[in-house]
Amino acid sequence: MVKFSKELEAQLIPEWKDAFVNYKLLKKQIKKIKLSRVPKQEQTPQKDFGYSIFDSVRFVADKLFSSSDNNNNQNIIQVRRKIMEDSEEEVYETELAQLFSEEDEMHVFFARLDEELNKVNQFYRKQESEFLERDDMLTKQLQILLDLKQLIADRRRKNHVPTRSSNGEIFSRSPDQSSRYSESCGESDETNSENSQMDEVISTLAKNGVNFVNSATRVKTKKGKPKTTMRIDIPATTPTKAITAVTSILWEDLVNSSVKEGYGGEFINKRKIQYAEKMIRSAFVELYKGLGLLKTYSSLNIVAFSKILKKFDKVACQTASASYLKTVKRSHFISSDKVVRLMDEVESIFTKHFTSNDRKKAMKFLKPQVQKGSHMVTFFVGLCTGCFVSLFCVYAILAHLCGIFSPNTEQAYMEAVYPVFSVFALFSLHLFMYGCNLYMWKATRINHNFIFEFSPSTALKHRDAFLICTVFMTAVVGAMVLHLLLRAAGFFPGNVDAIPGILLLFFIALLICPLDIFYRPTRFCFIRVIRNIICSPFYKVLLVDFFMADQLTSQIPLLRHLETTSCHILSRVFKTHHPETCSSGRLYMEITYLISFLPYFWRALQCVRRWYDDSDVAHLANMGKYVSAMVAAGARVTYGRQDNNVMFFIVIITSVMATMYQLYWDFVKDWGFLNPNSRNAWLRDDLVLKNKSIYYMSMALNVVLRVTWTETVMHFKVGPIQTRLLDFLLASLEVIRRGHWNFYRLEHEHLNNVGHYRAVKTVPLPFRDADSD
Repeated sequence: MVKFSKELEAQLIPEWKDAFVNYKLLKKQIKKIKLSRVPKQEQTPQKDFGYSIFDSVRFVADKLFSSSDNNNNQNIIQVRRKIMEDSEEEVYETELAQLFSEEDEMHVFFARLDEELNKVNQFYRKQESEFLERDDMLTKQLQILLDLKQLIADRRRKNHVPTRSSNGEIFSRSPDQSSRYSESCGESDETNSENSQMDEVISTLAKNGVNFVNSATRVKTKKGKPKTTMRIDIPATTPTKAITAVTSILWEDLVNSSVKEGYGGEFINKRKIQYAEKMIRSAFVELYKGLGLLKTYSSLNIVAFSKILKKFDKVACQTASASYLKTVKRSHFISSDKVVRLMDEVESIFTKHFTSNDRKKAMKFLKPQVQKGSHMVTFFVGLCTGCFVSLFCVYAILAHLCGIFSPNTEQAYMEAVYPVFSVFALFSLHLFMYGCNLYMWKATRINHNFIFEFSPSTALKHRDAFLICTVFMTAVVGAMVLHLLLRAAGFFPGNVDAIPGILLLFFIALLICPLDIFYRPTRFCFIRVIRNIICSPFYKVLLVDFFMADQLTSQIPLLRHLETTSCHILSRVFKTHHPETCSSGRLYMEITYLISFLPYFWRALQCVRRWYDDSDVAHLANMGKYVSAMVAAGARVTYGRQDNNVMFFIVIITSVMATMYQLYWDFVKDWGFLNPNSRNAWLRDDLVLKNKSIYYMSMALNVVLRVTWTETVMHFKVGPIQTRLLDFLLASLEVIRRGHWNFYRLEHEHLNNVGHYRAVKTVPLPFRDADSD
């Protein structure tokens, strides 16, 4: 049977962990009560003189006295409810009878129990008030949206669309990289009815809290028309929205200019209304999620209180906890029904306005079903792993029998096969490390889906990551075996060497395949994030974007192998294959420099954008880290081509500076370590893992793996195959270091969320008063 403490630990909300009742602390206090009462219960054993006729009388008397003692025990505590004068919050305080001394463990237990009850009540009240305030705001936003949609529909029906006057225009502005549009209602006809229509529109939206710019003065145009504006904010969180914010200005200017010239035409931006509706819908989903979490918080806490009070009764041989449990059930976090009523209200609103009264569809949005891990996935992981090991053994035997690594054939074979298969091997290793990260995040209750803003219903699980990894490697080793068999059978080498390229193109086609097969949500999410990284300056940087960009900085060898593979494939397609062009050509070297810089360059651009959005100088300091890495990477590439003393010292200086910069940022900023005032020596105050030695070993391992670049300046005298294998080993070590870094980076982010009790996303809302800018 699972202990309740472990069951509570598994069910509680990780971000609200500190706000839950401290069950373990109260349980320890009960153990102290038990130990303090042991000497009092020790009595001298009495001799047994046999059964007496007075035993039945003594038994009845004991029952009567014990019942009276139980009634007295229920009155030994009295829970008082007080209102604090400064904060007007209610607190509970327990008073015990005089039969206990002030130093007694009973006093300590009930004092801590009062603290826990007051903590739970205060947190529940705070969260409840925030959700109620959020609901009021969302209700106003929804009413504004409905009024706007109704207004547009009415004007279309009555053919009162503002198309023939420069006064009736829709214009857009996007400061802060957000797109806004302003709507002014009017027509070229100078009639009194049009003015009354304008007044009706303004009053309709003003009652929902939206004030128009200059609505008080009602600025008039040349023809006497009142000119007013309202703004709809669409945050530019993706490149599409950011580019739309820029292009919409140009497009609307063209439309407005054509209107001024008298061409006419309707221009009402439906897309912005759709964006606004989507934002409000997402906000309602997050509100409902938060209410559900608060409801779970309440139910888990009442169970924890009842369990701990039962344990107290058992240990202290008292029944006084019954009165305390009644007080707990009358407290606000149990007696308040606002959360339940608000959940019903959100369900009805969402069903009516966002799913056309389809409750089943509405509940799919509000309560998405999380798919449980399938045993079939585990079976296929094992099957593919077995196939991979078997095929790899077959490949090793065939390579030895065919003499593929003999001096006569090794050069051509390595040029054709090594780059492509290294790409798949490094990518599969990174997937394997990500699967290990997912497993550890789940085991340590780190809410990675919330941090990355992934949907729990479609997010990749650790078994899925392992399955993709094993499928990739099984397919790759199978292609390597097929490649060897065809070469041994005497097929034309040019055709046989096309197998690795065909395999690469197949997986690229699978990545962009629009069919709902092979983890389509994950594939499209990956493509979207890569697109966001490439378009870094044009949109607000999210955590998943710069997290993925950091992964790319560890996969520069993979990108360079892709460059070599693409060079061989293109040269064969255009019949201009010269092996030396794909290793020492001028264009090849220029692209090599570009590939070595690009991941760091993208990451530096993200830092600049974050500094622009947040005005935090720390982002510029972070940018300096990636600039130093770019310089060091360029120096190492140059030293590989120009082996002289000057370049040697440049490589040493730039690489040491970049490594020190990176280690400082890893330990202090990304992991939150090296805090001299921490209660955990040179770590941080809060740790997820219980064994602190793991953190110290991880820091040492990170230092060792950060200095693997020293191999590039040593120039070991080994053969071509050994050189390539050594390069692959170093690239693999960097991927392993990145996977190791990922866990502590997300642990630090999770603890920041816990510290601020962030369990639900705050979705930005579209409508606001233009005067607020």
